[in-house]
Amino acid sequence: QVQVVESGGGLVQAGGSLRLSCAASASGRSFSINVMSWYRQAPGKQRELVATITSGGITNYADFVKGRFTIFRDNGWNTVRLQMNSLKPEDTAVYYCNAEGRYGIRRYNDWGQGTQVTVSS
Repeated sequence: QVQVVESGGGLVQAGGSLRLSCAASASGRSFSINVMSWYRQAPGKQRELVATITSGGITNYADFVKGRFTIFRDNGWNTVRLQMNSLKPEDTAVYYCNAEGRYGIRRYNDWGQGTQVTVSS
């Protein structure tokens, strides 16, 4: 069983910063991560990709966060953080972490429970 756990959401004023964290873990079998991503979902909207980082360190960002958000690995590959600067009210959403890789002989694609980010104007 692969577990994906997010933390770090909260309430911040427009122009402020927040840092989200995501840790992926598993026990009992060999475990590897290929890609970790952050998505977000605002009320009434579809879930959308925010940023991705691969095991090789390649990053990709949605246009609406380029120059403001940074995804990076910390404390080894199992932990990924999303540094969010210059936050806007439209960044308000539940942010979800996704991890893809192998657990034993099977591939997995698992989500965390989500963490709320609220940006006030």
